[in-house]
Parts: sequence; structure tokens; C-alpha cells
Amino acid sequence: MLGSEEYIEQAYLFRALAERIRASEPVQETLRQLKQEILATTKLPLAIDFLLAELNHAGSMATAMERMAHYFAPFQTFLVTAAEAERGRFDMPRAMEILQAEAEYRSTQPGPVGLFFYQFEALCRNRLAYDHGLAAMAKDPVYDERWKRWLLAVRHQLGLIDIADLVYVHSAYYLIREQQAGRSDTTPPDPLLFGEKEGRIALANRRKEPLYFFSALQRQLRYPAVPRPKVQEDPVDQYRKLVRQVERMETRIKLLEDEQRTKGIDLSKFFGQAVDPPRLDGE
Repeated sequence: MLGSEEYIEQAYLFRALAERIRASEPVQETLRQLKQEILATTKLPLAIDFLLAELNHAGSMATAMERMAHYFAPFQTFLVTAAEAERGRFDMPRAMEILQAEAEYRSTQPGPVGLFFYQFEALCRNRLAYDHGLAAMAKDPVYDERWKRWLLAVRHQLGLIDIADLVYVHSAYYLIREQQAGRSDTTPPDPLLFGEKEGRIALANRRKEPLYFFSALQRQLRYPAVPRPKVQEDPVDQYRKLVRQVERMETRIKLLEDEQRTKGIDLSKFFGQAVDPPRLDGE
């Protein structure tokens, strides 16, 4: 884990990249500018130099971040790799927003539980590959050996077992309920990763949508929430809506003008000529 100062500057870098990429500014020029803005006492300016060199050479940020595994966490690299993939709906501004919130949370030096829920929710909300995502999470230094073994085992259980069930059976609350039921010989979960509160919330959200589970954790335990994508309308659709509104306004203005001139509205022009119904034989 890096120091808080590093993660604060990382969060600023990711936020600025998201804003300027959406403004269609070149990434290379943005990084050169941000290098001057970043705190010089951190190692991030050196990392930006390496990112720029890799962008100019290979056109990719993920490869540079992968080679700087001592500075950028593997999960951060995984998100950028997914954003740079040619196929998929996960884009770079979205990845930068998630990385910004994660870096802000890392700056508080959190424990592994909160970071796990944040990273796993990021996989769920953006429909990213669980297999590669959990493998990247297992390499994060915030997780000890117990967590790493469990994360690698969970890769093969997702889809068969709900995440709420997996959290519940590895929580202190599971052991408490077993003892209350008179099963005092129950062995503690291996590994025991989650506390009583996480286990209680997991039990209440079994067989429900996983996003409800994450939302309950955020409300009750103040865990960080993954930024949600902002719905943006297509400019072409907005233009068409504007044209239709102007046409309706013009029609209303013409009706008002006719009413003022003729003291009434001539409705005959809104009706077509009457057409006689077809005559049947014998009529």
C-alpha cells in the first residue's frame, strides 16, 4: 500500500483524465499538463512519464501500469485494460471515475473488507469479467494470504452460489447463529473474513439482487459506492426533439394569430374532404 499522499494525487489524476477525455482532449497532452499540476514530492510524476512513453510507443496505458505493479494496483490495471479493449461498452472515462473513487478510498488506508465490496460491485455494475477481475484483486497487497486463497476459490463458485451466501458463511454472524442453534461443535468458517454486521446484512439479502446487498452495506456501514454511469442523450436525438417542439410552437402561434384576425379559428383545414363509403352490390 502506498501512502495517503500518493492516492490523493492519483485521485486527482483520474478525475482530470475523465473530465478532459470527455471534452475530447488528447490523452498525451492531458498527461503532460497534469504532470505539472501533480505534487512533485510524490512518485506520480515519474509514473506519468512512463505512461507517456508507453502511450507514444504502444498506444496503451494498461501495459505501462502493468509494468509498474509496485505503484499501480493490479485491479487498477485491470480496469484500464478493460476500458482499452476494442470490444465492450466499458469506456475510459467510466474507468477513470471508478479509479478516482477507489483512490480516494485507498487514501484513508482502509481494511480489505470495504475495498473488496467496492471492487466487486465495480465488476457487477459494469459487467466485467469476474474471473480476471477476482484474479487481479487477489494480487492486491491490501489482501493477506487468507483473502487471496478465498478470492481465487470464489472465482469458481460465482454463478453457482450468490455473493450474499458466500459472505454469510464466512462471517462471524454465521458462527453466532450456529451457536445459538445449539450446534456448539461448529467449527469457525475457514477463512473468517467478515464481521457480524456484514454477515447479518448478507443473511437479510440472500436470494436477492446483489446490488441491493451492496446498497445496504453502504447505508448501514458507510462503505464507498461505485459511481454510476450518467445517462447522456444523443445530440442528434436532442436536436430532433428541439425541432419538433419548435414546430408545435409555430402551429400554436398561427392558431392564435388566426383567432385574433377572424375572431375564431377555422377548423376546416384540419379535416380532409369527406369520402363516401363504397356501395355494395344491390344497394
